[in-house]
Amino acid sequence: MTAATSSVPVTLTLPPLGLYVHIPWCTKKCPYCDFNSHVSRDEIPEKAYVEALIEDLNQQLDWVQGRKLSSIFFGGGTPSLFSGAAINHIIEAAEHLVGFCDLIEITLEANPGSVEQKRFNDYREAGVNRLSLGVQSFDSRHLERLGRVHDGQQAERSIQAAATANFKRVNIDLMHGLEQQTATQSMQDLRIAIDAGVEHISWYQLTIEANTAFYNQPPPLPSEDRLADIQAMGLSVLAEHGFQQYEVSAFAKGNQKALHNLNYWEFGDYIGIGAGAHGKITLATEQTIVRSQKTRQPNNYLAPKQLFENRQKVIPLVDRPVEFMMNALRLKKGVPLEYFSSRTGLDNSNIAQSLKRLRSQGLLVSDPKRIAASPLGYQFLNTLLQGFG
Repeated sequence: MTAATSSVPVTLTLPPLGLYVHIPWCTKKCPYCDFNSHVSRDEIPEKAYVEALIEDLNQQLDWVQGRKLSSIFFGGGTPSLFSGAAINHIIEAAEHLVGFCDLIEITLEANPGSVEQKRFNDYREAGVNRLSLGVQSFDSRHLERLGRVHDGQQAERSIQAAATANFKRVNIDLMHGLEQQTATQSMQDLRIAIDAGVEHISWYQLTIEANTAFYNQPPPLPSEDRLADIQAMGLSVLAEHGFQQYEVSAFAKGNQKALHNLNYWEFGDYIGIGAGAHGKITLATEQTIVRSQKTRQPNNYLAPKQLFENRQKVIPLVDRPVEFMMNALRLKKGVPLEYFSSRTGLDNSNIAQSLKRLRSQGLLVSDPKRIAASPLGYQFLNTLLQGFG
């Protein structure tokens, strides 16, 4: 069923606003990575790039529309290649230009390598209050096959280094379904992270993406049956240790949920700055929603008098239901029904028949005030999404 545009006007309201900062350089390109990352063969132009980021933000201040930032996320690439002073400069500029909500979450992705660990104190002093460590595995053999530049011991030490730097909020990225990985090895990765006291784990299956080295030369991956066993065992281990699955690949204890990512999944707004950065903004006056993407190549991004914007696209009314659901249904508890109208500008009547049908099929929960997948629907999210297409 294709959603029709509503004849009943609904006012778009401004959701929370985040800031995504993309730092595109890496010391090595991982064979599974399809992000906009570039190997740094020369010295990284840190100062020039920071200045460009701040000017980029300056050019998007009209999109703030009176809001303050609820979160900042430094992604990459490898943001931990930048100094604490550079990160501090960006944070201070964002606070001056836009302003911060109380208890703002500021996350920085970091490699577990020993060089990056030495900067953790500097990042904490710069204002970063959440680290996301790209561990992927604690098994050195698997890390080597993944093309990572750290080993298992460095991965374990990075967690202790984050604690020593007084980071109370730490995420560990872990992959499963790796070449020659057994279920026992995958569970060992989880247990090491859990035993280290981490309270947020992003646990996801290795997938082969286009435009990657693995796509051109795919590694032999576990069978579907083994992948299913690993998934079931991992969910059980995480639950046993008090981790709540709140998104497809995100598991947290207590109040450790990633606020920046929650804003994505709840169809919130975010400004994107940096080479290749994406953004999504609700425009109250125009009553529309815009997606943006910056020029991808760092050299082009740093070009003199660069306007930074590569392209902008208004999300058509007809596409908004699926775009909304692609994000919201990833959340285990879904979102309040009212978010659909306030964040898409469409009346709920546009999805009423789909909601009724999918609830009757047992793919959505029966709560009329929420849009959320049932346990069955959560196992078949692609099928569920087709119900809104």
